[in-house]
Amino acid sequence: MVEHGKQAAEHLEKGVQAAAAQREQGLKQAALYRERGIKQAALYGEQGRQAAAAHLERGVKQAVAVNRALRLKKLTLLHSNDMHGDFLADEVDDKLVGGVSMLSGYIEKTRREEKNVVYAVAGDMFRGSLIDSESHGLSTIQIMNMLTPDVATIGNHEVDYGVAHMLFLEKCADFPIVSANLRIKTNNARLFDPFHIVEVGGMKILFIGVVTEAVISRCKDDGIAGSLVVAEDALKEIGRICDTYNGLDIDLTVLLTHIGFEEDKKLAAQLDPTWGIDLIIGGHSHTLLDEPCVVNGIPIVQVGVGTDYVGRFDIMVDTLFNRIDSFTWQTVPIDSEHCPEDEALKEFIFKCKKSTDAKYNQVVTRLARRLMHPVRCQETELGDLFADMLRDALGVDLFLLASGSIRGQELGPIVTKGDLAVCFPYDGTAHAVYMTGAQLKHALLHAMRDETFAGGHAEFFQVSSGLELEYDQSSHSFTRFDFDGEPVEDDQEFTVGIQQYSLTNTEYMFDMAIDELRANRHERTLASSCAGILEEVLNTGEYRDVEGIGRLTLNLC
Repeated sequence: MVEHGKQAAEHLEKGVQAAAAQREQGLKQAALYRERGIKQAALYGEQGRQAAAAHLERGVKQAVAVNRALRLKKLTLLHSNDMHGDFLADEVDDKLVGGVSMLSGYIEKTRREEKNVVYAVAGDMFRGSLIDSESHGLSTIQIMNMLTPDVATIGNHEVDYGVAHMLFLEKCADFPIVSANLRIKTNNARLFDPFHIVEVGGMKILFIGVVTEAVISRCKDDGIAGSLVVAEDALKEIGRICDTYNGLDIDLTVLLTHIGFEEDKKLAAQLDPTWGIDLIIGGHSHTLLDEPCVVNGIPIVQVGVGTDYVGRFDIMVDTLFNRIDSFTWQTVPIDSEHCPEDEALKEFIFKCKKSTDAKYNQVVTRLARRLMHPVRCQETELGDLFADMLRDALGVDLFLLASGSIRGQELGPIVTKGDLAVCFPYDGTAHAVYMTGAQLKHALLHAMRDETFAGGHAEFFQVSSGLELEYDQSSHSFTRFDFDGEPVEDDQEFTVGIQQYSLTNTEYMFDMAIDELRANRHERTLASSCAGILEEVLNTGEYRDVEGIGRLTLNLC
């Protein structure tokens, strides 16, 4: 019995020990399984977290992309400047180039191909065409109405037929003409609406018009009415318009300027970013750009002169933040390869042309050869011819002819009445002023300032024979300044023939107030029509063999 009890105790002890061993092993296995479980849970948790984060990131990106797609809208913005009555196409290398019928064809083609198209014009629609001159701009407005611009600003040549006539033409236009910085002195009222908002494709585009001081210079030729027109500071006017009207509902803001490329750059540098100016479409300096010039983050564009090109922006507009998201810009050639013709407009233009041809096809003279006027800022054969004819007819010592009044680059050898009218379209009175030698030197130094040769819209002079000078740009001085072969003395007095525009703008043209000239003697009116003198003298055939003789020697840097 005792033996059996010992055996039972031993078995019990072994059982306890075995149970303990199994328990220890179970605990170890449980701990191992627990550790594995924790690691697996952590791994799966990290993968899950990463997967969730990836899904979230994809979702955010998709949401952003969807949101961006919803707020971006495409705008195609076409623009012209300084068209100057360039209505008819020219034949170049067996293809037609320029002309409003093909320009109209391209505009209408673009409007068919794109959803949101706007066409804007940056001034100087008038002058340069007999069709324009004969109707004093009325035919031009009719043609522009057929082009259907969405908005335009005026240029300095819109004033050529007088302030009152300009306002009459504005009433004849079927499109808005804007200018923010022209006011009337007596009551400070604006001459035109300062801005226009174009609504297209759910977008609102604010156009603000700005013009140059040259408009005021033109206005001065219009007597009392012109003297009441003033140009306010463009920067202040832009700020006032933007602060008042450029709200959250305006998606894009465009300055439509006619102040010249260099002035556009100066203006852009001064614009307050809070005004939200997105683009500057300019004119006046006839600058043809290959790509936009960006100043202060604002693209500036211009497309030369005439109708050989049209500018084209393709813009993605961010309608949430009211700004440009991205854009491309190009100058599109207006030619028979790129543009269909607007046959209705072409027919209207040729009707206008037919009515002027009978009057202007009369031959005035035949020159010995074709005379050229390739650029404004140098002596030209055509400039020499006109200056000599005016000096001789008026009996003055010399004639200073504003180079910009010659608008054609060539004349002859056969010269018709129409050729002369296109080449010298700005008729006006002729006057004699009295300058000392010192004043004459000062006036011509002012005309030859660096701005003139850098392409700025400054005035250069063609001079009559007898005056010979040599100018050195590096020292901004004359190394020779002779009249009739003798050096000019500062106290010599000269009777100088000038045009009406020069007389009414002596500070701009000569850097002298009119009273400085009147201190010598009061000016005299010598003739009612410079163009009439040129036509009459050409009819005599006296000047058919004229040659330029190197009156102005320019040593430029």
